[in-house]
Amino acid sequence: MQQFLLIQTAFIGDVVLATALVEKLKHHFPGAGIDFLLRKGNESLLANNPAVREVITWDKKKDKIKNLFLILQKIRATRYDKVINLQRYFSTGLLTAFSGATETIGFDKNPLAFLFSKKVAHVFDLKHPRHEVEKNNDLVAHFTDNRFFKPALYPSLQDAEDVKKYTAGNYVTITASSVWFTKNYPIEKWIDLINKLPPSLGIYLLGGKENVAECEIILAKTTNKKVEILAGKLGFLGSAALMKKAVMNYTNDSAPLHFASGVNAPVTAIFCSTIPGFGYTPLSEVSFIIQTKEALPCRPCGIHGHKACPLTHFKCGHGIHTQQLLKTLIIPA
Repeated sequence: MQQFLLIQTAFIGDVVLATALVEKLKHHFPGAGIDFLLRKGNESLLANNPAVREVITWDKKKDKIKNLFLILQKIRATRYDKVINLQRYFSTGLLTAFSGATETIGFDKNPLAFLFSKKVAHVFDLKHPRHEVEKNNDLVAHFTDNRFFKPALYPSLQDAEDVKKYTAGNYVTITASSVWFTKNYPIEKWIDLINKLPPSLGIYLLGGKENVAECEIILAKTTNKKVEILAGKLGFLGSAALMKKAVMNYTNDSAPLHFASGVNAPVTAIFCSTIPGFGYTPLSEVSFIIQTKEALPCRPCGIHGHKACPLTHFKCGHGIHTQQLLKTLIIPA
């Protein structure tokens, strides 16, 4: 039995996109042992995934370096056939290069790539943009093929049961928050959207516990009486289960748009300071990308966004109009 280890210890959305490689490896090697290394806190994303044998967690907040070398010992003891590193950082390069695996694979931009068996170019070209999933696929193409596999999340029956009471009628979800200010659609514009949504729709505000306060501001300022805050009440897969049955899910350029991709849920993704050309667009069959129609010389102002608009005007967010979002909404008869 072949044994594979995938390494992606970055953020939530990155892990979701990496599940496309799990799907691909499962397809080509149905009997293989596929393990996945991620940062502590993201492990629930891979719960119920039938192709993942073991999820290895790295606690980056406590005893980070000590835990890194404990994980390296575990990796070396497993004797993987292939270690596939999706990141371009020294720490995961160290785990890859000294894993003891028969083949070590990673991007050429990793500082320790010169020690890998196989180095793959990670090309960031806005003139010829490629999705991040396509770039990740390059890591395994030489021993599989070039076919595109989508990411996949697996909400459990319990997740479905937990959200059942919210799914009786037609509804939309809104995830209003992102870590970066310039990735966030302005809060007053979310409120305007909510006020103009059809009165027949339920509206659920999603997010983590850290987003509850912002959701409460939205709830207090909207005139729509069908808004309910579910932020902090559902886990990752519970949120994905709810999104799956929504008539539309509105998100920023952030992890929830990838949740939608992972369960093929309809999604309208709003890009403020970032652009689709970065390669993080939705992959659902029903998906829409919304951005300002004004050509702004300052956009994009960064790959990850900023804590504040560098030019203070935030035209990339304020230049998007509610009608653009309403046009993507199709309510079943």
